[in-house]
Amino acid sequence: MAGPVGSIFAQLQQNIYDRLADTLAALAGNRTVMHTAPKMGDPGQFAAVIRDEAKRYGIDPALVTAVVQAESNFNPTAVSSAGAKGMMQLMDGTAQKLGVDNVFDPVQNIEGGVRFLRSLLDRYGRADLALAAYNAGPHAVDQYRGIPPYQETETYVSRVLALRDQYRQWEA
Repeated sequence: MAGPVGSIFAQLQQNIYDRLADTLAALAGNRTVMHTAPKMGDPGQFAAVIRDEAKRYGIDPALVTAVVQAESNFNPTAVSSAGAKGMMQLMDGTAQKLGVDNVFDPVQNIEGGVRFLRSLLDRYGRADLALAAYNAGPHAVDQYRGIPPYQETETYVSRVLALRDQYRQWEA
């Protein structure tokens, strides 16, 4: 498969091969399992929750799936260096405001993250601005009256929109 969809399949396949090789080597006693990058969770395991919450809040499921991949790589126990947690990388204060009691519960985290994303889409009216606010915070988007000139945020918005478009192709 060529193009963007093929590259995502290749990435998924490589993650699976890497996990299998590490596990087999550890079981054989050859080395300790060490990962430098976050390992991918099972996206299929969460597809129904993502789809249901996206539908519930009127958001494109491809967009929600793209946010989950960009934020945690489908890992429900992911924790960022800034302290964001879970599938949709909620900060403790945000999670508390959203009523998320357990940020590591994938269902609670996805529901809270989707609800937060819905509020940002309503506030800004555009996916790119909502994503910038999801990444950098609404204050930064308001201050710059658009996507803040932060490399991380600019890259994040582009990446999530590209992933969204790829997920839409899969659904077609």
